[in-house]
Amino acid sequence: MRNASFVWLVALVMLLLDLYVFQVVKLLTQGASQRTRSLIYTGYWTLSIAVVILFLLLPFIQPDRWPKSLRNYIFAAVIGLFFAKLLAAVFFLIDDMRRVIQWAAGKIFFRNTEGASEVSEGISRSLFLSWLGIGVGGSLFTSLIYGFSNKYNYHIRRVPLSFENLPAAFKGLKIAQVSDIHSGSFTNKKAVEKGVQMILDLKPDLILFTGDLINDRATEMADYFDVFSRLKAPMGVFSTLGNHDYGDYVHWPSPEARLQNIEHLKKIETDMGWRLLMNEHVILERETDQIALIGIENWSAKKRFPKYGKMGEAYPGTEKYPFKILMSHDPSHWDAEVRPKYGDIDLTLAGHTHGMQFGVEIPGFKWSPVQYVYKEWAGLYEVGKQKLYVNRGYGFIGYPGRVGILPEITLIELA
Repeated sequence: MRNASFVWLVALVMLLLDLYVFQVVKLLTQGASQRTRSLIYTGYWTLSIAVVILFLLLPFIQPDRWPKSLRNYIFAAVIGLFFAKLLAAVFFLIDDMRRVIQWAAGKIFFRNTEGASEVSEGISRSLFLSWLGIGVGGSLFTSLIYGFSNKYNYHIRRVPLSFENLPAAFKGLKIAQVSDIHSGSFTNKKAVEKGVQMILDLKPDLILFTGDLINDRATEMADYFDVFSRLKAPMGVFSTLGNHDYGDYVHWPSPEARLQNIEHLKKIETDMGWRLLMNEHVILERETDQIALIGIENWSAKKRFPKYGKMGEAYPGTEKYPFKILMSHDPSHWDAEVRPKYGDIDLTLAGHTHGMQFGVEIPGFKWSPVQYVYKEWAGLYEVGKQKLYVNRGYGFIGYPGRVGILPEITLIELA
């Protein structure tokens, strides 16, 4: 009953939003011919009502059984349309607040004057704010549609990092970091293969994967096992788990089924030749020097994400090594536990945020809505001698696209 009530409540909000936006549509089309207005009004309400009906039918139509690409594109378009209207409505609301203030001021200060007649007739909407709202909302929707074409547009980011305490033999070490593959979202195997080849062409000494190989189920890797098993490096491929790898976001017939899914995923990574680090560390050797690589399970400072990671198990034994790298999927771990308690961990590698797959990145300026949730959400962060690098993600989930924040392959070169 609660779910049904929630669905009806959201549908009502969507309908009220449609009615609100429609008032502005009527204003902006009042100068058009009757035929043009009829076409615009019919198109607007046909699409709006279809979206509301689709939402109401969600519990009955089993979208999980739809073809993956069809499901992704339909829901991305629907959600994009909703947020475009919501953003436009912000400008309309500002305009309505202006009208209310102007009306109230007229009633108070121009009572029994010539201006009172104008107030009583009402204050018209601002054409500027109306067009601005439509323009901003339309730009958002257009950018989301355009972003569909960017989901496999892999971008290599080269990140030179210098550390005073790095052993001499490890200077020049090339690390390829990959994160958030989300194989369950892929629909274009050739495009994914192209990205894997881009990683191999970098000729990294070491490949580190920082979690979320799947969306929910280990079986999602069936079509992509042969692709990612190609990843090889002289010093090995190491991985850790992200929040999606535990299958916490789907309903399993039993707790045992969920655990079997995790074990299946572990076996897949092992069979691909990856060394999955589960709250443990390994020692990397180069010539006569050694450094420690630590990998923990997902640990998040955010309440809605799990804390399976155990630094108390992974860290002991690494104290004697002069340089340490930590793989931890969620970047909130860095400020919450790593920096306060483990000041000798030199480099932490994370992913998780995807940069929300939406934002702006230009020289000197970086913005995404995710920054209001995560302090460290993309790129390099430094405090004292400790560094954190947050990969923007190789894959995608939910929205099948990228706007401004492209899928990333990171090449870190130590010096």
